Amino acid sequence: MFGDLFEEEYSTVSNNQYGKGKKLKTKALEPPAPREFTNLSGIRNQGGTCYLNSLLQTLHFTPEFREALFSLGPEELGLFEDKDKPDAKVRIIPLQLQRLFAQLLLLDQEAASTTDLTDSFGWTSNEEMRQHDVQELNRILFSALETSLVGTSGHDLINRLYHGTIVNQIVCKECKNVSERQEDFLDLTVAVKNVSGLEDALWNMYVEEEVFDCDNLYHCGTCDRLVQAAKEEKSKPDVNLKDLQSEEEIDHPLMILKAILLEEENNLIPVDQLGQKLLKKIGISWNKKYRKQHGPLRKFLQLHSQIFLLSSDESTVRLLKNGSLQAESDFQRNDRQIFKMLPPESPGLNNGISCPHWFDINDSKVQPIREKDIEQQFQGKESAYMLFYRKSQLQRPPEARANPRYGVPCHLLNEMDAANIELQTKREECDSANNTFELHLHLGPQYHFFNGALHPVVSQTESMWDLTFDKRKTLGDLRQSIFQLLEFWEGDMVLSVAKLVPAGLHIYQTLGGDELTLCETEIADGEDIFVWNGVEVGGVHIQTGIDCEPLLLNVLHLDTSSEREKCCQVIESPHVFPANAEVGTVLTALAIPAGVIFINSAGCPGGEGWTAIPKEDMRKTFREQGLRNGSSILIQDSHDDNSLLTKEEKWVTSMNEIDWLHVKNLCQLESEEKQVKISATVNTMVFDIRIKAIKEFKLMKELADNSCLRPIDRHGKLLCPVPDSYTLKEAELKMGSSLGLCLGKAPSSSQLFLFFAMGSDVQPGTEMEIIVEETISVRDCLKLMLKKSGLQGDAWHLRKMDWCYEAGEPLCEEDATLKELLICSGDTLLLIEGQLPPPGFLKVPIWWYQLQGPSGHWESHQDQTNYTSSRGRVWRAASSQGASGNEPAQVSLLYLGDIEISEDATLAELKSQAMTLLPFLEFGVPSPAHLRAWTVERKLPGRLLRTDRQPLREYKLGRRIEICLEPLQKGENLGNHQVHIDPMMALKCQQEAHPQLCQCVRTVCHPADSSSLPSLCPLILLSSS
Repeated sequence: MFGDLFEEEYSTVSNNQYGKGKKLKTKALEPPAPREFTNLSGIRNQGGTCYLNSLLQTLHFTPEFREALFSLGPEELGLFEDKDKPDAKVRIIPLQLQRLFAQLLLLDQEAASTTDLTDSFGWTSNEEMRQHDVQELNRILFSALETSLVGTSGHDLINRLYHGTIVNQIVCKECKNVSERQEDFLDLTVAVKNVSGLEDALWNMYVEEEVFDCDNLYHCGTCDRLVQAAKEEKSKPDVNLKDLQSEEEIDHPLMILKAILLEEENNLIPVDQLGQKLLKKIGISWNKKYRKQHGPLRKFLQLHSQIFLLSSDESTVRLLKNGSLQAESDFQRNDRQIFKMLPPESPGLNNGISCPHWFDINDSKVQPIREKDIEQQFQGKESAYMLFYRKSQLQRPPEARANPRYGVPCHLLNEMDAANIELQTKREECDSANNTFELHLHLGPQYHFFNGALHPVVSQTESMWDLTFDKRKTLGDLRQSIFQLLEFWEGDMVLSVAKLVPAGLHIYQTLGGDELTLCETEIADGEDIFVWNGVEVGGVHIQTGIDCEPLLLNVLHLDTSSEREKCCQVIESPHVFPANAEVGTVLTALAIPAGVIFINSAGCPGGEGWTAIPKEDMRKTFREQGLRNGSSILIQDSHDDNSLLTKEEKWVTSMNEIDWLHVKNLCQLESEEKQVKISATVNTMVFDIRIKAIKEFKLMKELADNSCLRPIDRHGKLLCPVPDSYTLKEAELKMGSSLGLCLGKAPSSSQLFLFFAMGSDVQPGTEMEIIVEETISVRDCLKLMLKKSGLQGDAWHLRKMDWCYEAGEPLCEEDATLKELLICSGDTLLLIEGQLPPPGFLKVPIWWYQLQGPSGHWESHQDQTNYTSSRGRVWRAASSQGASGNEPAQVSLLYLGDIEISEDATLAELKSQAMTLLPFLEFGVPSPAHLRAWTVERKLPGRLLRTDRQPLREYKLGRRIEICLEPLQKGENLGNHQVHIDPMMALKCQQEAHPQLCQCVRTVCHPADSSSLPSLCPLILLSSS
């Protein structure tokens, strides 16, 4: 489940201090944001690592754990720089934890990264995107740390801080003999359903006495008979239940005043009451604690006006919006950590009375939270998943108060100091880069007005200057800077926004308001600024604005020779006209006294739809006629008899390029031509193309009512027919495409054209076709397809083929319509043999999961038993002795058959029903308890199914589930409170004789009692989905 978390990964350490790992990550363009006013750092979520973040914050805010880890120096853990040396012992996981804790304490960033740490675990990106159980991760991480710290002074770190012992006692009521058994634990599991509180839950599970009497008597070894007895569990005095208490105490008055105002309605309070609440909160008045350093309270509030707003008479104070943090509404409640922070100088700190501040750490975000909000959050279904405790008697040394550098090794202090300097430098560079932009200055004296637009006199390079400027400065600052650059400038200077259009440079807007910043003027990065006197350029008065934007149009007309003889040659020339000019000016520009103007706004002279402009519309502007850059205009002289248009007003000259479609005759009717080319545009109707093709093929006119066009893909497959009412653009047909003229009508708008085939192994092009109504039910559609394919019987069902030509989910709702199931024209449905199970039932393929020997034969149950015993050592064993010298066996699956079972049946019933399959009988499995069930994912064992009495419905298996069963040496029933870990890792053993050693670890947590819980104070709630 957790990759190679047990194994020290020596090859995945990053030298980057900010979490750059070996996996490909998107490089951040900006440095991480600094910490907010809470001065606490969150942890970035890698996709699904909120449970990991919760646990790491817990350990980080446990000073005993963190400082014990910091006490291990490089002489014991090694150095990152030595990781590639063959003889060096570098303990990667504790080193990465040390660095992460140092970043959380000292690095000025909003959130730290766990990429380096998860890399040291050997996790893949898939593991980082999956949610896991935080309690299971806690146990695994502790086990990995214990293994990594063997041989160091921290070898007993976990045992020293988190170990507890439960003593189970059975007292004989006859002879008073006491039978005692001890069990170790790191955490306790309790059932909280139908109990009033945690103490009741602990009492029910660990403290309440169990009596053996009646039919449940106890055999006393002293009395040597069955007697009445009592069983009870007690916690030894050395128990240390987990929790954390933050030692990053808040001593700055700004932080405390914000916390007080956040608890008030509308964040508003009288100043006098603010002083009283401060006294109540920290146990000491403002004047005694802060006046000497910060002055009077009102003066302090005035000095921080960006956070606090005093009324005009200074009687009340409000927390500004940008000074408060509003809780996010879309947080994931199960991924939060709630921390209680204690002020460093509270007078009640030593007598058990405290005045806490609470903070909600939700991945990257750290925000204050009210105590009443915590009570509302952790109740009912949203109750906390894990509770962490810390002995209330534990005290921090005075030098650790408000000192995050306490206990941090010198090399990490130096590393964090250097990293903070680098971060500050990067933020300054980023701030400068984010607040500057490039402007392109076009100098008026170096331009002239030509052909309707502005153009450089010499070249664009010499006429344009690039200027980098701070956009937080004003327009007046920009004007002054340009004055200083252009020493030759005389007279007024006007700055205008210009843009390059196809015709040239055009001025759109003149900038005004020297007191406005460039951001307020909405100048964009890379903007073109024209510098001129605001009136003329080169002696020509310049019109500005979007209304007179120059349009570059294509003008076409017939050429006339010098002998006035008409020719068929077409002249196409570009012309520029202002958008607000009258259309009739085009005749004046071409020196044509009278003529007809045709427009084609599509901009394609070979297109269709030329429209003649009526005489009364000649005074309309080009923009009113809908013309834009690239539009075409055709001029027809009134005295010219050679028209360029047919009667249908379609372009017919051979001087222009025409687009074509290829149509093949697939009607099974004889024709002189097998394929024809049909000219078309994107706006041509499919109906017109079909009729033209019938005429070109010289086929019967009756085909006009009983034929359709179907696209042909590059493999030669006929696709779904195209409706006649579509244009080529609507049908998404490209010029040059191939179409097939086929018999039969295209489906209507309420019909679906579907492909279907039998079985799941379908080759493209072998499917059958059918047209059905979109309102037809799945059951009726199945009957039609069975009838058309000549199949009989009811033992069939439909599946939709996915994009990779594989059978997808079955269409289970047989009474639903195809439209309701989002079936579209062109989809492929598969006829699969086998009737779907009734609602509430599953059809489950069963596989046999057993090791396969190196020779390829299946090993017997006894063979596997022997193999299991040879590999079944626990993780903590460092020696490689005992590993088999033979080639290791391989895991494979053997199909046994299918079973049909209710979703309400239990996992044990599934195992029992699977044992009735005929191939199963030869394996000789004694009982269902000797089978372990796994889901099959990608033809390999996937998720372990635990709790034999749990209904299958609760596993959320889905309808395509497949199960493999693994034989066991002895029976087991894994519950939710148990963890099975079988990563089958290849350990890097030092002995050459055994280069690989597979280990299987099973960890079972034993419930235990802790009668000392009432003496402990809860300091953190940690939850994870």
